[in-house]
Amino acid sequence: MNENTECHWPPHVTVATVVERDGLYLLVEERDKFTGELVFNQPAGHLDPGESLAEAALRETREETRWEVRLTGVLGMALYPAQNGVLYYRTTFLAEPLAEDSTARLDPDIHAIHWLSYEAILANSARMRSPLVLAAIEQHRKGLCAPMDLIYA
Repeated sequence: MNENTECHWPPHVTVATVVERDGLYLLVEERDKFTGELVFNQPAGHLDPGESLAEAALRETREETRWEVRLTGVLGMALYPAQNGVLYYRTTFLAEPLAEDSTARLDPDIHAIHWLSYEAILANSARMRSPLVLAAIEQHRKGLCAPMDLIYA
């Protein structure tokens, strides 16, 4: 963690999903509420009361991209001290896309949905919402993925 960033305790629990299809990654373009800039992120969001981490990942992916996915593994867990003073604890899942529901209502915070190549993601690395976005994709590209039963509750 960055020692210069003072964050509030306890951390906010979040999830993210890396969805890959034919060498392309599913990313959302959204406005960063802190900077006001349009940034790229994986489908991601907060854990709601009563949800499991996997349920939250599936819900956030559906709400932000209109895609139904199947979770296939856990790419990692990370603490991220954001500039807004919030400490995030993020669990990132790997998923395969199943079907897009073009009639589903898209989360109003999402400006666009993109399938981007790794090269396009690198070219836009300064526009990633946080360093966790590229780190999760790098985990996937290295083949570092734990089975779903790593999370048992």
